[in-house]
Amino acid sequence: MSWGTELWDQFDNLEKHTQWGIDILEKYIKFVKERTEIELSYAKQLRNLAKKYQPKKNSKEEEEYRYTACKAFLSTLNEMNDYAGQHEVISENMTSHITVELARYVQELKQERKSYFHDGRKAQQHIEICWKQLESSKRRFERDCKEADRAQQYFEKMDADINVTKADVEKARQQAQVRHQMAEDSRADYSSILQKFNHEQHEYYHTHIPNIFQKIQEMEERRIVRIGESMKTYAEVDRQVIPIIGKCLDEIVKAAESIDQKNDSQLVIEAYKSGFEPPGDIEFEDYTQPMKRTVSDNSLSNSREGKAELKFGGKSKGKLWPFIKKNKGATPEDFSNLPPEQRRKKLQQKVDELNKEIQKEMDQRDAITKMKDVYLKNPQMGDPASLDHKLTEVSQNIEKLRLEAQKFEAWLAEVEGRLPARSDQARRQSGMYDAQNPATVNNCAQDRESPDGSYTEEQSQESEVKVLATDFDDEFDDEEPLPAIGTCKALYTFEGQNEGTISVVEGETLYVIEEDKGDGWTRIRRNEEEEGYVPTSYVEVYLDKNAKGAKTYI
Repeated sequence: MSWGTELWDQFDNLEKHTQWGIDILEKYIKFVKERTEIELSYAKQLRNLAKKYQPKKNSKEEEEYRYTACKAFLSTLNEMNDYAGQHEVISENMTSHITVELARYVQELKQERKSYFHDGRKAQQHIEICWKQLESSKRRFERDCKEADRAQQYFEKMDADINVTKADVEKARQQAQVRHQMAEDSRADYSSILQKFNHEQHEYYHTHIPNIFQKIQEMEERRIVRIGESMKTYAEVDRQVIPIIGKCLDEIVKAAESIDQKNDSQLVIEAYKSGFEPPGDIEFEDYTQPMKRTVSDNSLSNSREGKAELKFGGKSKGKLWPFIKKNKGATPEDFSNLPPEQRRKKLQQKVDELNKEIQKEMDQRDAITKMKDVYLKNPQMGDPASLDHKLTEVSQNIEKLRLEAQKFEAWLAEVEGRLPARSDQARRQSGMYDAQNPATVNNCAQDRESPDGSYTEEQSQESEVKVLATDFDDEFDDEEPLPAIGTCKALYTFEGQNEGTISVVEGETLYVIEEDKGDGWTRIRRNEEEEGYVPTSYVEVYLDKNAKGAKTYI
C-alpha cells in the first residue's frame, strides 16, 4: 500500500490532504493551549477563594481558629492551595510537553511538506517540457513529410512536362531531394525525442513521483503518530497529579476527622466563662399584714434610687453587669469591659506577648553586643561606633516594653486580687436586680456589680431582694430620674462599650447622680435620656454638699 503507486495521479488531492493534516494538528495545539489557560484560571480562582476565607491577621477571626472545626476549615483552605498548585502543574506540563513541542514540530512539518511538493512540481514541470519537445518534433516531422511529398509531386510534374527546360527539371529534382532529406532528419529527431520522452515519463511515474509520494506518506504517518503521542501525554499529565490531588483530599478528610466537638465545647467555656456563681435564693417578704407592715430595708417602693436601678428594657439604667450585651467599639487597654475571668485571661495573654517581645529585643541586643565586641577586636571588619545608635534604640525599646509589661502585670495583679473565692460569693443573674430603702441605699450600692463584671464587696443578703424585672416593668415606668448630686468634668475620652456605661469626651461637663461606691465607677447623666457609668479615674467630680444623697468618703 503505497501512495506512489496507488495515488500516482492525485498530486493535487495529496497536497490538499496534507494541508488538512497540518490544520488538524494546529487545531489540537489550540485546544491544548486553551485547556492550559483554563487550568491556570481555575488555579487562580481556587487560590483567590482560599485567600478570601483565610483568617485576617490580628482580627477576631484569627481567635476563632482555636476551635477544631475552624482548624479543619483552615486545613481545607491550605489543601485547596496545594490543589490549585497541581492544576498549575498540569498547565505548565501541557505547555512544555505538548504545546511548545507540537508548535515546533508543525514548523518543521510545513518545511518538509513544502520541500516534497516543490520536488513534485519540479518533476511535473520537467515532464511537461519533455512532452512539449516531443510535440514540437512531431509537428516538425509531419510538416517536413508533407513538404517532401509536395516537392516530389512537383518534380514529377516538371519531369513529365516537355515544355520545361532541363535546368528547371534538375532544380525541381534537387528540391525534392532536399525535402526528402529534411523529412528523414525530422523523422530521426522525432524518434530520438520520443524515446527520450518515454524514458522520462517512465522515470516520472515509476521512480520520481512514487519516491516523492512515499516521502509525503511517511511524513503524514509521522504526523498521525505524533498527534497520538501528544494525546497520550495529555492524559499522562493529568494522571501524574492524581496521587498528589488524592493526598490533598485525604488531608481534608483527615482534618475533618480531627474535629472534636467536646474540645470545642470546652473552648467555649474557657472563652466566655465569667467566673460568677449562679444567684442564691430570694428571701420572702410578707406583705399580707398591712397594719404591721413596716418600711423594709429591701422594699421595692421606698427608694427612688433603688427603683431607678431596677428598671429593665428600653428605660433600664441598672442591668446587672455579668449579663449585659456588649456594644461595638474600641476595647479599653486594661480590658475593663470584660468579666473578671475573661479580663484575667486577656491580661495574662498580653503580659506573655510583651515578655516574648522583651526576650526578642534582648536577644537582638546580645547579638549587637557580640558584633560590637568582634569589631573592637577586629577593626577591619567594621566600626564599633556604628552599632551604638542601634544598641541604644534596642535598649530603649526594651525599657518601653518593660514599662508596658509592668503596667499590665499591675492590672493583672489587681484582677487576681479582686477575684473572690467562688464558694464565698453569691452571684446575681440576668433578669434579677436589687432594691434598697433610703436608710441602706448607700451601703447596698457598694454591693452592686461594677461595669467590668466584678464585685468589690460581699453582698448583704439581709439588704438585698431579687425579683424578676418583667414583673415590675409597668410599676416603674413613670418613676422620676435620680436627682443630680453634683457635676463632673471628663479628664479623658471614654468609649462606653457595655449597656449601662456611657461614652464621654475629654473636657465634657456632666451631672453626677451617684458617686463612686468603692467599685471604681461613677454614675453620671448627660440629659434625661442619657445616663450611665464611667470609670471614676476618668472624671473629676464636684459634689454639691447640700444635695440629697451626697456623702463624703475617706
